[in-house]
Amino acid sequence: MTEPRWYSQPYPPEGASAAEGIRNQLGRPELDLLTILVRESAQNSWDARILTSPAPVDYRIDMWTVGPAHTGPWRTLLQAGAPSSAQNFPLHNSLRQGSIRLLAVSDRGTRGLGGPTRANDAVGPVRDFVSFIRNIGEPRDTALGGGTYGFGKGIFYLLSKSGTVLVHSRCRTPQGEYETRLIGCTLWKSYVTAETEGRRRYTGRHWWGDTSGEVVEPLVDQEAEAVAQRLGLRPFAPDETGTTVVVVDPNLDEMEPAGAADYLADTVAWHLWPKAISSEGRPPAMRFSVTCDGVQHPVPDPRSTRPLNMFVAAYEAMTSQEGRDLECLRPKRHLGRFGLVKRIMPPLEPTRAQRMLNIEDLVHHVCLMRPAELVVTYRPGPKPPSANQGYAGVFRADEAMDDVYAKAEPPTHDAWNPHSLDRPESTYIHTTFRRIDEALNGLLSLGGGTRPGTSNVALGAASSLFSGLVGGTWGIGGATDYSKPGSTATRRSQAEDTKASAQRGSQNARAVQPSVDVPAVGSDSGDGRLPDGSAGEGSSISPRRRPRVQYVGDPYYDDRHDDSLLVQEFRLPVPGPQQVRIDLAVTLPGSGGRETDPPIGASMPVLVGWEDQAGRLHGDDPCVIEGGESIWRALVRPAPDTMTEIGIRVEAVRPA
Repeated sequence: MTEPRWYSQPYPPEGASAAEGIRNQLGRPELDLLTILVRESAQNSWDARILTSPAPVDYRIDMWTVGPAHTGPWRTLLQAGAPSSAQNFPLHNSLRQGSIRLLAVSDRGTRGLGGPTRANDAVGPVRDFVSFIRNIGEPRDTALGGGTYGFGKGIFYLLSKSGTVLVHSRCRTPQGEYETRLIGCTLWKSYVTAETEGRRRYTGRHWWGDTSGEVVEPLVDQEAEAVAQRLGLRPFAPDETGTTVVVVDPNLDEMEPAGAADYLADTVAWHLWPKAISSEGRPPAMRFSVTCDGVQHPVPDPRSTRPLNMFVAAYEAMTSQEGRDLECLRPKRHLGRFGLVKRIMPPLEPTRAQRMLNIEDLVHHVCLMRPAELVVTYRPGPKPPSANQGYAGVFRADEAMDDVYAKAEPPTHDAWNPHSLDRPESTYIHTTFRRIDEALNGLLSLGGGTRPGTSNVALGAASSLFSGLVGGTWGIGGATDYSKPGSTATRRSQAEDTKASAQRGSQNARAVQPSVDVPAVGSDSGDGRLPDGSAGEGSSISPRRRPRVQYVGDPYYDDRHDDSLLVQEFRLPVPGPQQVRIDLAVTLPGSGGRETDPPIGASMPVLVGWEDQAGRLHGDDPCVIEGGESIWRALVRPAPDTMTEIGIRVEAVRPA
């Protein structure tokens, strides 16, 4: 059996690329290494998919500590034939430390690294092995693929503290048979050594494999599978093809492994979500998995994870009749499709992955993508006038324009830079951004023009449209301050609350309380009267035991499926059956007025239902509830761009 050894590349007479130059080809990206790893490796996996297979590409990231059964083989096999100096070959340090940490990126349902294993033989269309292992700067050979010149593979070496990776792949030969390949690669720094013949210079590139010939070759088939088993690598199924790239001693940016796994899972969701959703009856294009020491770290579901679900909705709007075509007029070209959604949303608690994308407490971004539907970047737009509003957009370039947008990308594929192009291609990128900005300004009514039909809209609707521009006026209950710190909103004194409460007690059950400065504005029906206003024959309800509403805390936003709803918790402390009904209105900022009838073209808040303590939803309004200590919730869908006033009215139920 062939024992793998290291081969270090000396500079040939005709010259070669130094390892430092190859490592620097990613430039100085703004994204961190783990984020780039996700983006670039997933792009490679997608470009290597089997086009004739309907099955999704299986993409996974696994991190683990090498166990006692495999530590010995790692330390013996991976140091055979290596340069002696740890300065020139830092893998020595990684293998000698107390525990050996690994990170593996795997794909299945891809074609693997096939084709010739020597660069001079790779003259045909299939040259995946030499493109990934041997050559640098290969132009992309996948139509509408995500990658361009293959620099992204450098991220594997940058992420490894020793610049070392192992590549374990299974592919089809030209004869249709399966072939397993295993090879190691190190990319570190060029150096000079003193040898018998004199001083000699090396490029800093090293390969680990079968060194019996004039060029180091990968281990193949049984030898590859045997060594992979000794190292504890995941084997391939009999009819499975794909690639696993193992990063030795990964740099986790000072995170603990479990925390890094959570971050990777979140990063996968934010950068690869278009591949994780089903659309038009088709299953997702890719499946994702992240593990750490055998424990799953679930990748968030984009459809149910806020605020990613807004971008999913924008994507679906883009692909439907709601989407719009963006055009460049001079020269005339179709640029792509654009979808946009706007929602009322609670404030965000941004994750580390969101912060890496500069998405903090508010979503006002457009996701840019090429036809491969891999996220390029999230481009920020103007902030909405209210802290409780957000919008998300998705732009997908037209297939005929893919080369233009690809050429505008840096090696990390995370931006479109028009200044890197000549005209007219730079014009297309500039126009794309201008068309997107025009759509956003129209959405936020920032253009300053008069919209058609404004003469038919009541003053209240116009006032609600501009409510978010007034300091402290965005709210969901009169006295609850839902604006940001520094708001001008005020809370009424306790004496004023007491006076208002006394006034409410003197009104009958039909009274509407317009208070704008008390929590949730609820109007108790107060006096135990029946719906017709009378006390009722034989009524045993005393004034001290009349039905009343006890609000529990302030209203808050909560995500329910695709909706962001206002939730007001309450209880009915008086025992017995009671009838509750919702009292909703739109409060006009600055005037204390309220609207209960929608003007033409305006929307009003809507009761979704009453949720009991067990989570069951009751859609009746009015609804009969048994009084007691149980907490109920009123779920309300608010009207966009308004202050929503929530009141709950309660009445006694006539005995049967």
